[in-house]
Amino acid sequence: MRSTGSINTQVAASVLSADFSDIRRAIAIALDAGADWIHLDIMDGVFVPNLTFGPKMVQDIRPYASIPLDVHLMITQPEALVPEFVHAGADHITFHYEATVHVHRLVMKIKEAGKKAGISIVPSTPVSALSDVLEFVDIVLVMTVNPGFGGQQLIPKCLEKVAALAKIRGKKDYDYLISVDGGVNRDTVQQVRDAGTDVIISGSAFYGSADPGAEVALFRGS
Repeated sequence: MRSTGSINTQVAASVLSADFSDIRRAIAIALDAGADWIHLDIMDGVFVPNLTFGPKMVQDIRPYASIPLDVHLMITQPEALVPEFVHAGADHITFHYEATVHVHRLVMKIKEAGKKAGISIVPSTPVSALSDVLEFVDIVLVMTVNPGFGGQQLIPKCLEKVAALAKIRGKKDYDYLISVDGGVNRDTVQQVRDAGTDVIISGSAFYGSADPGAEVALFRGS
């Protein structure tokens, strides 16, 4: 699953910062810009202080997206809704370590459904909390802001987690992708890439750009 070739960093366009009144256009912008994934933040107003959308949005987007739909569940009891997002057409389903007790069980449930399984941690959760599950996951999402809202400033210390995850992956010969979400822009992208990030998730910088394609190229380092 890890990217190869001259372009080492993938880019996921986060529709959290798109115009929800014209979501088909938001998907088209991502495709035209050459994004690798569409990132979909699912918020319940409990785990994070915001509300977004549910499985129907994913289902409605699916026919118009020829690239993977990367669903990020920022919700309590994610195990209750995973089947709905599987049915809706998600390609990757990432949930929060902090949101459920039975982490390994849910990872395996997602993988058994034929989807890529991801685990995410908020800024206050250390990488060590994931030690017993890293060998099973396909994606580790490091939140570099406190989740809930777009347009926040990156917390630099969180990039130490990216470097630690890259070191563990190499030492243990694991095969997960490391993705980063929060505050990635032209001022911070180099340090994000240098830390060992495989996938950059971009919302405000991407959808707020006059030339989203140029943002993708910059984030990739191409």
